[in-house]
Amino acid sequence: QVQLVESGGGLVQPGGSLRLSCAASGSIFSFNTVRWYRQAPGKQRDLVGYIDSGGNTDYTDSVKGRFTISRDNAKNTVYLQMNSLEPEDTAVYYCNADIAVYSDFRIRDYWGQGTQVTVSS
Repeated sequence: QVQLVESGGGLVQPGGSLRLSCAASGSIFSFNTVRWYRQAPGKQRDLVGYIDSGGNTDYTDSVKGRFTISRDNAKNTVYLQMNSLEPEDTAVYYCNADIAVYSDFRIRDYWGQGTQVTVSS
C-alpha cells in the first residue's frame, strides 16, 4: 500500500557531494518523521539524522555541519544532502518513515530498500 524508495547513491571522491532522495508513494494520509540510517559492511545500522513533520532536524555528531536533511511535503519526499564526504561515510543508506494511510489512519513504520554510497578515490 505504501512504498518508500531511496535514490541518488553512487561513487564519489573524498570531499565530494551527493544528494539522496527518499520518496513515499501510495495512499498516504500523512508523511511524518523521516530518519536516515546507514550501514557499513560488517557494522550495525546507525542513525544519521531525522526530520520531523515540522521540519525540525537533528544529526549524529559525525555528520553535523556536512549533512543536511530537508523535505518537500507536496512530493512526500525527503532529501539527504551530503557534502565534504569522507571514506568513512561509505555505507548503504536507508530511509525510515512514520506514515499513516487513508485506510485506517494508523501510523506505521516503513523502510526503503537502501542505496549504496561509496566514497573513494
